[in-house]
Amino acid sequence: MQVDSFIEDGFVHLKEAFPRRLADGCRAIIWRDLSADLGAEPDDPSTWPRPVAARPDYADAPFAAAANTPRLHAAFDALVGKGRWTPRRSLGGFVIRFPADEPSVVDGWHVDVSFPGPGSSPDDYLTWRANVASRDRALLMFFLLSDVGPDDAPTRLRVGSHRHVARVLEPEGEDGLDARELARRADAATGHLPTALATGRAGDVYLCHPFLVHAGQPNRGTTPRFLAQPKLSPSEPFRVNLPAEASTPVETAIIQALEHRRDGL
Repeated sequence: MQVDSFIEDGFVHLKEAFPRRLADGCRAIIWRDLSADLGAEPDDPSTWPRPVAARPDYADAPFAAAANTPRLHAAFDALVGKGRWTPRRSLGGFVIRFPADEPSVVDGWHVDVSFPGPGSSPDDYLTWRANVASRDRALLMFFLLSDVGPDDAPTRLRVGSHRHVARVLEPEGEDGLDARELARRADAATGHLPTALATGRAGDVYLCHPFLVHAGQPNRGTTPRFLAQPKLSPSEPFRVNLPAEASTPVETAIIQALEHRRDGL
């Protein structure tokens, strides 16, 4: 497990995190529903919606199995702490990017939020919030259900951006910031950082710090890109007021970022 890379860069690429056959099974179920709901057929590009189709959470057997492999569980233990995360029974919602050189509303740089504030609407995710202790989110995860090359709409990742976001969030206390304001400040604070692309093979997973700034992009390839983006929930609150050596990697990244700011680094 590349723990040091996770703390420094904000993500690790876990290859073959779940079997390709499970990715194939998940795609088949999603195609079944795309066909029934939208008339989209896997072998007929003229029927594909563009540029993006979203699907709700699935708890069918292939999805649950993909989320719970021994390789993934070991990685969760290494990054979040043994016994400090809640097992998933599904892969959450899906974003399918179809070939089309068109941007979509999910292409802006942002940080995923995780809890509703006093004025949040249950139906408006952009009113939800994130705070410096990453309430209700242990990891941001990208499950690749199809092969993703540089032209296949790989998610863009700002390397090391999680550290800057921790500094943005610290003064905001327990309430943190809502999605719109956090996206605005995070983009401004991290625009100078290098970009990595979440490319890989079906069955790979990117395990990301909850504060990692990321963005979508158009699919300039020839095949649809299937991606699940579930969160891993903590089983107990994170502690960001401890010495870094007594913390888990998710906590350590936050603690180090805040210490460096206080030291003027």
